[in-house]
Amino acid sequence: MITELRHLPAPAKLNLFLHVTGRRADGYHLLETVFEMVDLDDRIHLRVRHDGAIRRLGTLPGIDPDTDLTVRAAHLLARQTGCPLGVEIELEKRIPIGGGLGGGSSDAATVLMGLNRLWALGLTPAQLAPIGAQLGADVPFFIFGETAYATGVGDELSACPQPARAYVLIAPGVGVATPRVFGDPGLTRDTKPLKIDGLLRGQSVFCGRNDLEPVAARLEAKVDASLLLLRDAARSVGIDPGLTRMSGSGSTVFLPVPEDHLAAVVRFLEIGNRLCKGASVHVVRSVARHPLRCWAFA
Repeated sequence: MITELRHLPAPAKLNLFLHVTGRRADGYHLLETVFEMVDLDDRIHLRVRHDGAIRRLGTLPGIDPDTDLTVRAAHLLARQTGCPLGVEIELEKRIPIGGGLGGGSSDAATVLMGLNRLWALGLTPAQLAPIGAQLGADVPFFIFGETAYATGVGDELSACPQPARAYVLIAPGVGVATPRVFGDPGLTRDTKPLKIDGLLRGQSVFCGRNDLEPVAARLEAKVDASLLLLRDAARSVGIDPGLTRMSGSGSTVFLPVPEDHLAAVVRFLEIGNRLCKGASVHVVRSVARHPLRCWAFA
């Protein structure tokens, strides 16, 4: 029996567009988006405990070990499956916290997939995804494990392959509270969906927009400043500034950039004092399939 797994990747995601198409009677918003993973990731280490205890080791600023999604994921999986084993969890954070990149959801999904192997549960993706959905709407996407068109509350997933891309990200170093964005009276809630058929026939995902972006930019000045700066960087190398997007409910913003322009865009952003205090720049590339997608369910 395997007793330890180290360096399990938990990739970040981008929302290539994010439309709010309506609202359910229970208050949840109906969404349309394309999720894509990128090669910026957290790393997770798991070690079996035979006493049934579930612990997260180490300290992480801003992440309470008792409410951490990784710990909650392990407890939930143990309850749902009746597994008597426990686990020690170590988490290496690389994805900016509160940046709309799905770091917490991805960490939870990686714990679920890792424990599926470590505890020898033998669950299929179809069995594991509903467990993940109890932790957060983005978790099933990471278990689904490939670029996806999503509707509903983000949990109805269909494969939506995209060409390989590189992106430049600005993480402003601030968080934007998701409930505050979705609760804003200025939020557009009736966007006409693009529909997956058009996307599969080659319609660009960048025909869409992020309906949450103008709200987040109004609520948080650093998001607005980062969007403006990234658009200026796009213009400096002849890229359409209209391709700049925010991911999720913020705060990270991104721009698809051809490989031969990456260095120039990064130079533009990092020269002088253009970036907001506390902001960081990341160059990432798309990941078509989750690195654990096949392994976790073998």
